[in-house]
Order: sequence, then C-alpha cells, then structure tokens
Amino acid sequence: MKILFAAPENAWGGFLPKIKRILPTHVFEATGRFGVDSLKGVQVLIPTMTAITREMLREAQDLRLIQQCGVGLEGVDLEAAREFKIHVANVPSDISGNADSVAELGIYLMIGLARDTRQMAMSLAHRKMGQPQGRALRGLTVGLIGLGGIGRALIRRLKPFDVRLMGIKRRDPQKAKGELGLDWVGGPENLNELLTRADFVVLCLPVNQDSTQLMNRQTLALMKKEAFLINLSRGGLVDRAALEEALASGGIAGAGLDVFWEEPPDPDDPIFQYNVLATPHIAGSTDVSMKGIVQTVAENIRRIEQNQEPLHLK
Repeated sequence: MKILFAAPENAWGGFLPKIKRILPTHVFEATGRFGVDSLKGVQVLIPTMTAITREMLREAQDLRLIQQCGVGLEGVDLEAAREFKIHVANVPSDISGNADSVAELGIYLMIGLARDTRQMAMSLAHRKMGQPQGRALRGLTVGLIGLGGIGRALIRRLKPFDVRLMGIKRRDPQKAKGELGLDWVGGPENLNELLTRADFVVLCLPVNQDSTQLMNRQTLALMKKEAFLINLSRGGLVDRAALEEALASGGIAGAGLDVFWEEPPDPDDPIFQYNVLATPHIAGSTDVSMKGIVQTVAENIRRIEQNQEPLHLK
C-alpha cells in the first residue's frame, strides 16, 4: 500500500523512519511540507497538521484510511470522509503515553514561568546572583480547561505540588469532581469563575466551533494580573492579538505556549518579546509516546491491509 505522510521526512520526532522499520513492505512517501498536492494512488494518509478538505477527498479514489499520528483531527473534513466512506482514526492520548508526555511539559512550563526563566537568563548574562525570586507552586490554583487524557495526566502529577485544582468539563462536572479529587469543577457556563480564581489557566481541550478563540479579549481580561496562560492543545484556542495586548498591558503575567496561531510561528513575532515561554509543538514528542503512537498507527495500517475495521475511529 502507498502511505502518504503530509509533513517533512523527519517531522514529529522521526515518526516516519520508525514506522518504516515496522512496516518495511509498504511504500511510504513524505510530502516534505505540511501540505498535500495530490492524493492520487494513496491508500493511507497521515495528515499531521495538513488541512484535508472535501475537494481533496473527492479526488482520492483509492484512499481507505486517514490515520492521524496523534489526537487532533480538526483539520480533516470528517463529514466528507464519512460521505466518501473513508475511515478516519486517531491515536487517543491516554493509550500512547502522549498525555503523560504533554502533562510533563505542562509542568515544565508552569515551573519555568513561576520561577521566571527569562529573568534567570538575564541575571546570568549580567553576573547577578540570587535573582530573581520565583514563586513556589505550593498553594497556587491551577485551572484546567478540559479534563480528558491530558487534563487527567496533569492532575496526577500536580497533586504532590500541593496546588488547588479547578477544572472545566463539558459533561457531568460534579461526577468528575469526585472521581478526580478536585477542589472545584464546573461546566462551560462556569468558565468565568475559573478564570478569575486560577493562577495558571491551562488549555487542554480540543479546538472546535465552540472553543475556537476561547481565550479572547473578554476572557483574558478576567484572569488575574499575576496569572499565567498555558496552551498545550491547539493554537486556535487563543486570539493571538488579544494575548499580545494582555501581555503588553500587564493584564496577565505571562504565557507558556507549545502551540501557536500559525505553525511554525514567525520567530520575529513581537509577542515573543514579552514573558512567553515557548516550545515548538513538542509536548507529546518523547521516546515513550512515539513508541506508542507508531505501534497504534502500524496496527491500523495492518488492519486496512487485511480488510479489518481500524481502531479508534471517529
């Protein structure tokens, strides 16, 4: 089978070379960029960050499976895929080790912002020792927007830090409160309360019609001036201009970003002159998570080859 990887050859931590070793008899091709010119003759598409439209799928006569090498499928026209009888599957974060890896990076961003790594670098550059004084996590309030795999992995790791934990969950928030042992859980209608109380607002929810630009001028204005915004999910959750305004005006203390409004972001974007701790969309890219992702994707490719239904269909 021909399998198209819509990304540069070595993107996503060397995913493509790893899966080639597991499936040596298949034909793999990388587009060399986050884009697709043609799906002609392709049986399996790994879209990564590429938008897959109805028009593209209409011409994909041989396509049998769109298999994401992660969770996000917001760029895929799922309705069109169902119409054209093309399977669409992802790799749930809680089965691959991805959620655990993302949670670890989330804590790195939290500690980095609380201890002010930017000022640390400046102190070292100017030979100033003992500066800056950071903030301890103990006693601070972490507000998790989204209590799926990543949110739950964060909760497990954050409890030993003695933080107060708040969450937003779309369905059965009170059930989640008891199950997860949180101090407070609300539904989407209670978002404003979380924003006014949290020292860290952590985005770990999917981007969709309801959540796009969830963090905008109005919602960012509700955050405490000493609070930090952390985005571990998708850049589309945050209004970039509104975030820059909040950082420039001191409306919030800083931001930790693993995902961006465009990827890759412009390294000269003026937003980076403020207190932004950024990583290049690598939260889920670890040895552990990559092994789990490669195994899951390979299993679904084998299933398609054997005319079996893939796992984790959407």
